[in-house]
Amino acid sequence: MVTRRNVLGMGAAALAACAGCSHGAATPAADDEMALWCWPGGLSDKVLAAAKEHFAGQAQLTVKIIDGDFKQQLTTALDQGHGVPAIVGIKGEDIASLLPRADRFTDLKTLGAADVQGDYLPWKWQQGSTIDGQLIGFPIDIGPSAMFYRPHLFQKAGLPTAPAAVSEAIPDWSAYLEVGRRFVKAVPGVAFVASGTQVFSVCLGQGTKRFVDEGNHFIGGEAHIRRAWDFAVGVSRKGLGAAVQSDSPRWPAGIAQGKFATDLGAAWHALDIEQAAPATKTAWRVAGASAAGANSGGSFLAIPAAATRKDLAMTVIKWLLSPENQAAAFSDVWLFPSTPAAYRMPALTAPDAFFGNQRTIDVFGASAEKVHHVFEAPADAALADLYIKQLKLVEAGKDPNAGWHDAVAAAQAAAVRLGVN
Repeated sequence: MVTRRNVLGMGAAALAACAGCSHGAATPAADDEMALWCWPGGLSDKVLAAAKEHFAGQAQLTVKIIDGDFKQQLTTALDQGHGVPAIVGIKGEDIASLLPRADRFTDLKTLGAADVQGDYLPWKWQQGSTIDGQLIGFPIDIGPSAMFYRPHLFQKAGLPTAPAAVSEAIPDWSAYLEVGRRFVKAVPGVAFVASGTQVFSVCLGQGTKRFVDEGNHFIGGEAHIRRAWDFAVGVSRKGLGAAVQSDSPRWPAGIAQGKFATDLGAAWHALDIEQAAPATKTAWRVAGASAAGANSGGSFLAIPAAATRKDLAMTVIKWLLSPENQAAAFSDVWLFPSTPAAYRMPALTAPDAFFGNQRTIDVFGASAEKVHHVFEAPADAALADLYIKQLKLVEAGKDPNAGWHDAVAAAQAAAVRLGVN
């Protein structure tokens, strides 16, 4: 049976097995080689090893694991126009800034990618596409969101404990705040959630718009942003949060000590929880609740415009990212599949021991199906950080309306500097 601890162990073994891989900037490949660039953990080493054997009669597949700033090394090679590999990875956080440079990549639809488009989540396929429909990035993995929670703490508060019942009790963010209010009243000394910034990020991710529209106009002051802001502020106004960020040194201790009843995040966040608090095995469950339908993370494979043997490169990509191999990658390094067919395979349907033998795929798979496509501009991540900064100040005591005004003003000024209208 595949458990998360097995996944961690196999992931460590895979990294150890890759110790002989070359690191740093790549050199031009020989004619009989097909080079693939990626970062540590970006693909499954077991699947890559199988690919080398599978395609041995057609090409020598060489994998370059690049440490450091992957995007910088990639863009440098693309700008130079030589020494580029046949296949490159693109991190999820970089896709928005690379889509405007589509001329540096091959439209994968010209190589038959559309033949398998129906196998992948539509929103993820669109995420790797330009506004005019060129497919630059072929989907690797995704990060569907959910609510991690402690059932014994819910029980203390007189709340439902089974995942389905919890989701029924918390269908939206208004209900999340109300249940949180009931919880902190019933269980003093325990926060309902670490920080309202989690609510902001997930709530915003459930929508169809962010901070910049497809016409390159700033929309960071509109109702969809204010809605996510108000729900996040509700956490501090109602005394539900601990003002602890997920990247803070205080977060692991809070998770381990049971200081938060819920934690919001993507499927891969489950590993963060286990690593922070291994002794809490079986003390957690996962529910879609108000958090389902957002995505955080997930990467792509692409073919540079200057690459050779593009048809074979496309064949390799299709093979690497087939449903069967995505399921294998999940077992190896916890890359959550972008192809729903994998959700019915044993690697994903096995009960998860850390979560009390819950079939967590039932939650994360359903969440993935609910995600909407949303346009993400190159400036989006930088603008989001400005709202998060102000939410932290609100948690520290700043007036929420002043925080909103300052967030919008700072974001609008930053957007202008970043070339947004």
